Amino acid sequence: MSDPTPRSQELRIPSLARVEGETALHLRIHHGTVIEARLKIYEPPRFFEAFLRGRAHTEPPDLTSRICGICPVAYQMSACRAIEDACGVVVDGQVAALRRLLYCGEWIESQTLHIHMLHAPDFLGEDDVIGLSRSHLGHVKRGLRLKQAGNAVVELLGGRAIHPVNVRLGGFHRAPTRAELRPLEERLRTALDDAWDTVRWVAGFEFPDAECDADLLALAEEGTYAIESGVPTVLPYDETLPPYSFPLRDFTDRVAEEQVSHSTALHSRLDGRRHLTGSLARWAVSGHLLSPLALEAAREAGLGDPLSRAGAGRGEVCRNPYRSILVRAVEVLYAVEEALRIIAEYERPASPYVEVPARAGVGHGATEAPRGLLYHRYAFDGGGRVMDARIVPPTAQNQGAIEEDLRRLVQAGLDRGEGSEAELTRLCERAVRNHDPCISCSAHFLELDIERTY
Repeated sequence: MSDPTPRSQELRIPSLARVEGETALHLRIHHGTVIEARLKIYEPPRFFEAFLRGRAHTEPPDLTSRICGICPVAYQMSACRAIEDACGVVVDGQVAALRRLLYCGEWIESQTLHIHMLHAPDFLGEDDVIGLSRSHLGHVKRGLRLKQAGNAVVELLGGRAIHPVNVRLGGFHRAPTRAELRPLEERLRTALDDAWDTVRWVAGFEFPDAECDADLLALAEEGTYAIESGVPTVLPYDETLPPYSFPLRDFTDRVAEEQVSHSTALHSRLDGRRHLTGSLARWAVSGHLLSPLALEAAREAGLGDPLSRAGAGRGEVCRNPYRSILVRAVEVLYAVEEALRIIAEYERPASPYVEVPARAGVGHGATEAPRGLLYHRYAFDGGGRVMDARIVPPTAQNQGAIEEDLRRLVQAGLDRGEGSEAELTRLCERAVRNHDPCISCSAHFLELDIERTY
């Protein structure tokens, strides 16, 4: 009698919806065991690091912002910090506050886009935001209001909502007056109510059990929730290892990148281990530094109390990728509140920027993009020309953790008897969207290809 079970099976999904960029997934299954999961990023490399060479030291902020249309501020701010570090310049006072305000605007619009338009449909049984708008129109409208509020902040400070043109090395070409910022206050107060409603909404979602077994990496800054600066800090998955920090200048020594044959994006390992950066990591490392209002929202969302400091004291670490949407919602509320605080305390600076004269040297900069830690390093000659550039985006760092997350989730699905093409496709797409990858940023999702052997 012939065996009705096929000895091999290939499953392909032409493209993964509701993520930025394109990629494929290859699974190898042997005797019902998932032995390999590979994200195959096939977007062409864009050679930003190569064509930055020879450019003036003033150019990388504008050029690197074109890497991503969703988080251009993150690239501008990381580039600025690296170049200013190389040139021995510190930006502080109201100019630094304006930078944080601009970054808050990007957090609001980018995190809101992911929550309402990309991620929520997975929890509510809809294929996309079009279906969601039919069943949950009020929530979609609220998401659009929140995103528009974030866009308004970026547009006012940056000159336009996408690829801002008012940012320059050392600060801004022009600083707004207090009167120009005032219209944002009313809009952000409405956004604060919308952010609260978003937290309560996503708190009602059903979250499957899952755990990401990776070290958590995020910036930490004394006295505040790190956004536009900080020190790399690690909360190891192995609880026998203590949390630790390291100087930003050591980043590429600790976060080692390698090329893999199946992807145009580099893969990264932190001190030889898988790591994850992003909202879950920020909550674990710096959640105790959120505002009282944001901490109240976190408790209401079911996240509990954060660690008193990274890896110490009473508190909870969230390692469930499905629950990352909760942390993102809390971060949106925090960013709105922080934007209101900065506007209330704002005094127009005498100069919108600090002079950054060219000099030979190497500089390092990192900020917390919505998807996680974004690192830049530049080397300059005596004339201020770029001799070397290195950019490590968060999605490239997260790929190893995403692949292992997929392997474990698919294995659990197979163990539950969810082995059909449709079931595995749905499971994989949802698991990838938990991490909100930006594929284009990482190219230096989803066609699913399953190889089974027996």
